[in-house]
Amino acid sequence: MTRVAVLGAGAWGTAIAAVLCARLEVALWARDAAQAAALAKTRRNERYLPGIALPGKVSIHSSLEESVKGTALVLAATPVAGLREVLPKVKLPLVWLCKGFEEGTGLMPHEIAAQTMGPQARCGALSGPSFAAEVARGLPCALTLASRDAGFARDTAALLHGGRMRIYYSTDLVGVEIGGAVKNVMAIAAGISDGLGLGLNARAALITRGLAEMARLGVALGGAAETLFGLAGAGDLILTATGELSRNRRVGLELAQGRALKDVLEHLGHVAEGVRSAKEVARLAKAKGVDMPVSDAVNAVLDGKLAPAKAVELLLSRDPKKER
Repeated sequence: MTRVAVLGAGAWGTAIAAVLCARLEVALWARDAAQAAALAKTRRNERYLPGIALPGKVSIHSSLEESVKGTALVLAATPVAGLREVLPKVKLPLVWLCKGFEEGTGLMPHEIAAQTMGPQARCGALSGPSFAAEVARGLPCALTLASRDAGFARDTAALLHGGRMRIYYSTDLVGVEIGGAVKNVMAIAAGISDGLGLGLNARAALITRGLAEMARLGVALGGAAETLFGLAGAGDLILTATGELSRNRRVGLELAQGRALKDVLEHLGHVAEGVRSAKEVARLAKAKGVDMPVSDAVNAVLDGKLAPAKAVELLLSRDPKKER
């Protein structure tokens, strides 16, 4: 049986380990030795994925070296902030599951991989609409595996595909990563709209215009428009902007209720990548001359420069223009 390693025992890492072990040999690495011991004993990850039993066939490790021994593929399920530490230690084909930009450098995951693993590394991204809690319960989902190496994308998608998890493949790595990063910013905007009670019409308009912004930025950075209208773009945006399990949407909801961002994030207890990504999206848009008013409004709210209601008012007061 083919062996894969999942690095990171958060919600998504635990979920994908639980699903893949039905047809692959799976090793799950937890950075914290105490967490690894607790997982091995209880077969539960109550902090990140409550209510889900981790099958006994998933082996738990606190040693990264031990977890990747004999594996055909490594899945990096750390946040973007953890990639730079983990990637140099892996000399195997690798796929990352995180979405967003590295804080401080503004780099996307594939750029971090190029710096830390070398340009010849066989690697890519797995992205798309996928709440960890639903994946772990075996509910259907469809994802996109993207790599600039077409053979790697095709073969890795085939390896991971199965059960109720459908995997498509793509060579548009930039488009897939931009979709995964920008949708989190738009989900904060949707949460603000819902938190202010602006209604379903407003949310639909916001998602649609957010998708247009996402596509413009993706194309400006070398991605393909069709990628942004696929699973890793529109699909993930719709899920994250409307789903009750969305952390980024929750941030927007609570900001709309007048809570301070610091308090919102402490209460959340999980990483909300949209908060970190908003600044980088605005920076990239400015550098490429891409108009992204919804992203700019979210960034202003997160920076404390605009109250949520004022940000919405400014968006609504924009001059009429041709839709594009």
